[in-house]
Amino acid sequence: MKHRVSIATLGCKTNQYESAAIAERLETAGYEVVSFDAGAELVIVNTCTVTAATDSQSRNLIRRARRLNPEARVVVTGCYAQVAPEKLINLPGVALVIGNAEKKEFLELLGDIADTPRIKVGDMREARDAVALPLSRFPDRSRAFVQIQNGCNAFCSYCIIPYARGRSRSLPPAQVVSQVRELVQAGYPEIVLTGIHIGGYGADLTPATSLQDLVVLLEEQTDVRRLRIGSVEPTEITTTLVDRVARSKVICPHFHIPLQSGSDTVLERMNRSYDTVFFRRVVEGIHHRMPTAAIGLDVIVGFPGETEDEFDETFRFIEELPVTHLHVFPFSRRPGTPAATYSDQVSGAVAKERAARLRALGERKTRAYSEQFIGQEVEVVEESGQPSGWRKGLTRHYLPAFFKSPEEQAGHCVWVRVLRLSDRGLEGELIE
Repeated sequence: MKHRVSIATLGCKTNQYESAAIAERLETAGYEVVSFDAGAELVIVNTCTVTAATDSQSRNLIRRARRLNPEARVVVTGCYAQVAPEKLINLPGVALVIGNAEKKEFLELLGDIADTPRIKVGDMREARDAVALPLSRFPDRSRAFVQIQNGCNAFCSYCIIPYARGRSRSLPPAQVVSQVRELVQAGYPEIVLTGIHIGGYGADLTPATSLQDLVVLLEEQTDVRRLRIGSVEPTEITTTLVDRVARSKVICPHFHIPLQSGSDTVLERMNRSYDTVFFRRVVEGIHHRMPTAAIGLDVIVGFPGETEDEFDETFRFIEELPVTHLHVFPFSRRPGTPAATYSDQVSGAVAKERAARLRALGERKTRAYSEQFIGQEVEVVEESGQPSGWRKGLTRHYLPAFFKSPEEQAGHCVWVRVLRLSDRGLEGELIE
């Protein structure tokens, strides 16, 4: 009889990638991977620690695992396990806490679970190499993620991630090329490059290389149909990278850029390495070169000391920019970061209200951007699990598209003629 195991994942695409790799290795080792609600005998919780709220969510998942199965043994890993293992080891049911670097040896560690809970967490400051867990498939996903880098050197005042993931470390280009080839051969039409700070890719390698050099390699040495670049810092979006995307038939015309604030005084308190003049130049440069490109921004509202005037600066700044998507986050105080100690913490109610105003602006911008595709034919990577005969997929421009089709073709590229725009996104008809 196979041992049943479930995996719960919080946080970023890097964590999602690593959980998928863990699941694949468990299945290869003979485990049966089941849903979290199935109450497995072994539960792995891959935690996030980007905010105090995600710490709480991680602890709640551990407690819930024991409620589902009082005999469950819980293994905790991820960023919260990395920075605060002592806060997790004594929770009921926790048998093992392992750090991010130890994920590569988790199978061996599982075989050595003892009656006495123990911690296996190394010092991320000593990590020198990026070690991506091998992964050949993504169950229930139409797109595949490839982790090209880990860690971050930025040390923004609100962020704990450099302590949880270590300094920036890149995978060798040949290893990335090999993984992309395998996933393309497995049938994935779109590959998403992901990591913690992918704009810094290659600077730590010998010889040094860059994100731009990597995407050129992937275009020239693989048969990938669609390549999507994950979040890139504004200071690392070069004119040559933008030009490469503009000329490419493979790289999706989509940029995801962390702005965080449109107020120079807030950016300074955040320890961000640019001002709004620089940021505007980057975004307008992309738009000038690629007028139909999708440009998404990350924004934090309610940062300590953020006044109404500073928030208004952010609102007006974003309103003026040719951006298409907004990802808005109310500031969450994270112990262990400088920002957690700042005076003039903004109340949660104020941050929530500001976030709602910015999200409404983002919805207006996305709608205005989407309207230009009405009447056009767009390529869509179809996803699974849509009810009532409707199919859903994602366009190259990061827009959801819905259409009717007699059969599901999840994981395949199809062409859709856009007829209208609804509250859920583009709607159209399948082009046979």
